[in-house]
Amino acid sequence: MPLVLSGRGFRRDLEACGCLAMFVPLEGGTETRLLRRLRAAGYRTQLSSARGLGDPEVFLFQIHGIRPPHLGHQSVGRNGAVGEVQQVMPQLGELFVGSAPVVLWLLEGQVLSRSELLALCDICKREPRLRVVVEMGGARSLHWQPMNTLLEA
Repeated sequence: MPLVLSGRGFRRDLEACGCLAMFVPLEGGTETRLLRRLRAAGYRTQLSSARGLGDPEVFLFQIHGIRPPHLGHQSVGRNGAVGEVQQVMPQLGELFVGSAPVVLWLLEGQVLSRSELLALCDICKREPRLRVVVEMGGARSLHWQPMNTLLEA
């Protein structure tokens, strides 16, 4: 348990790798403790779901368009079938104000494809202040590994 209490080893690995694959116990609680330790160390954090992420580069850093979900029978008049495109602000835009490092914590990362995970690793290499933690599934005990080593296997 001291590993979770201090968070130093996790923070050291996160700073060294940039993108970590996390396996957490299903009862939860450990990710919030680690997020609290990261905030105390000066990181700005964003907790988000990986479902519906789409193109990570565009979703995280650029203004992009989304369509509302189809709600069944609608008028075939103006935009009835597909809906209007709504412009959405980037997910991480306001977190990069200032010089503090940023951590993006993605839940349900097992739904992401290999190419999306590789894109997250590339984003971490290009943006030195960004660190990404992706929860890849459950485990009996908390452990993590660099995303690159997970994708090589």
